[in-house]
Amino acid sequence: MPFSDTSDFADADRGFIGAPESGIVKDAKGNVVWDNDSYAFLAGGCPNSVHPSLWRQSQLVVKQGLYEVTPGLYQVRGLDLSNMTLIEGDRGVVVIDPLISVETAKAGLELYRRHRGDRPVTGLIYTHSHVDHFGGAMGVTTQDDVTAGRVPVLAPQGFLEHAVAENIFAGAAMARRSAYMYGAALPRGEQGQVGAGLGMTTSTGTVSLIAPTRDITHTGQEEVIDGVRIVFQITPGTEAPSEMNFYFPDHRALCMAENATHTLHNLVTLRGALVRDAHVWAQYLTEAITLFADKTDVAFASHHWPMWGTAHITEWLSLHRDTYAYLHDQTLRLLNQGYVGAEIAEMMHMPPALEAKWYNHGYYGSVSHDVKAIYQRYMGWFDGNPAHLWEHPPVEAAKRYVAAMGGANETLKKAQQAYSDGDYRWVVQLVNHVIFADPDNRNAKMLQAAAFEQLGYGSENATWRNFYLSGARELRNGNFGTPTKANSPSMLAALTVDQIFDSVAFLVNGPKAWDLHLIIDWTITDEHKTYRTELRNGVLIHYVLPPDFRGPAAETALTLTRTTLLAVLTGSEDIAGARKSGDITISGNPAALKQLKAVLDTPDPKFDIVTP
Repeated sequence: MPFSDTSDFADADRGFIGAPESGIVKDAKGNVVWDNDSYAFLAGGCPNSVHPSLWRQSQLVVKQGLYEVTPGLYQVRGLDLSNMTLIEGDRGVVVIDPLISVETAKAGLELYRRHRGDRPVTGLIYTHSHVDHFGGAMGVTTQDDVTAGRVPVLAPQGFLEHAVAENIFAGAAMARRSAYMYGAALPRGEQGQVGAGLGMTTSTGTVSLIAPTRDITHTGQEEVIDGVRIVFQITPGTEAPSEMNFYFPDHRALCMAENATHTLHNLVTLRGALVRDAHVWAQYLTEAITLFADKTDVAFASHHWPMWGTAHITEWLSLHRDTYAYLHDQTLRLLNQGYVGAEIAEMMHMPPALEAKWYNHGYYGSVSHDVKAIYQRYMGWFDGNPAHLWEHPPVEAAKRYVAAMGGANETLKKAQQAYSDGDYRWVVQLVNHVIFADPDNRNAKMLQAAAFEQLGYGSENATWRNFYLSGARELRNGNFGTPTKANSPSMLAALTVDQIFDSVAFLVNGPKAWDLHLIIDWTITDEHKTYRTELRNGVLIHYVLPPDFRGPAAETALTLTRTTLLAVLTGSEDIAGARKSGDITISGNPAALKQLKAVLDTPDPKFDIVTP
């Protein structure tokens, strides 16, 4: 790679106005929720424990401050995983993507105001439904200002449904794996966390959510906020299920959300998510080129640094487009020749013209796991080989593998030789069987940790590095749990009644509830609807009762608000207290609700990953 080319560094520094007085942001209790200063070691030369390309990327991404993108349009970078963009209007400033946490968003707005004056926030835009693009909303505005109409909130259609579902339905598992993906528990340093490729890491402050007041429903839709003209392009199914790009005609500026940045992105993120559509992603990039490229002087995204110059921007978008299209089309070609995802991932080599661009390198996504995502999208988990149709689960398979190899000691001898040979991929496969067959085998854990570290040190991809090093840390020091949480009170408060009942249904312990049959009616007073839930055969279903319903009577009927429903079902308010305060009225069998809650499991935020 052309390390002598420093143009990205020049672009990342362009327009710099000023940095915060401190790179550290704290919450109201004094807890550190963001610490950019901890990455000061990146100012030095690249050590042999970090891939040189990743080191370069981290040196670019760690830059912190307020930057002028073009007159009237500014970015706060280096205060969270994502960027916060601000565009000045007639009366105040419109904020785009208010970071993850209330505290970092507030710090970003304060930095802007220190240099540009105390302008009020007159609009808020969410580019898409991931938490790093809306979580800090209450750090830049208030629910009262939004409700009163003083601050319109714009988002792509479907935003609220996807934003809530992703962080609640599978939230516990995603949060646990996110701790690995972002290296949340790793020490910062040359042998630890050096960034996340997309940004440095995730802030750990208060996540908030203010619901949109205006949906963007179609490409070509135009809106004016505080005198700022915006033309939108809807891009569902790309980097997020609900996402949009948009163009500022009066500034000749294009926001690409997270559909084009300075890294190859994920088609399925390592923390877990619905598989994204590389084919659609490429098509929407083509559409963005045809709609906006020839009239754009500057393009920016929700991460990284901007690009200037129409020709440069067009090339950037085109080569990003070609990358996703190539990955998609070649994976389809090879799977139709009978190759499986793991084989295609090893066979895939990108065209030299694409590989030559830093922004197509896999700092966050990777060619390897993106290919497997495409295979998964079309073919599912099964590769067609009957030998893989009904394999033993990990622990039982591990016991048999270790026995077949002559026992744990013999297996570790083979693994130690592989380690000496530098075949770390084979080491971790072998030793994983020993650990799952004998979780207390310390020699196996230490060898596995050492091999993980070597794989991490050699990885250009930041999320792979963080996964490897996080696994090594847990093997050496024990389970570190889930340092960050996305299911904040304001996130839970955004759940619809349907989503509340869905969330409860996903917690039902099926075997415990096999023989339980409960019918409960819930009259939600602030929605003027009565919902029926029926638990039978270990399944909780729900539906709205029609006015002329003639089915069986419920054994329990409750009258309450949506807020009380959420509080009672999540356990933040007990049933007796709610009845005493008058928040809930119950007729019929009051024990039915207790019976329902008795068969609900609690998600485990500390489930094991590298041990059984």
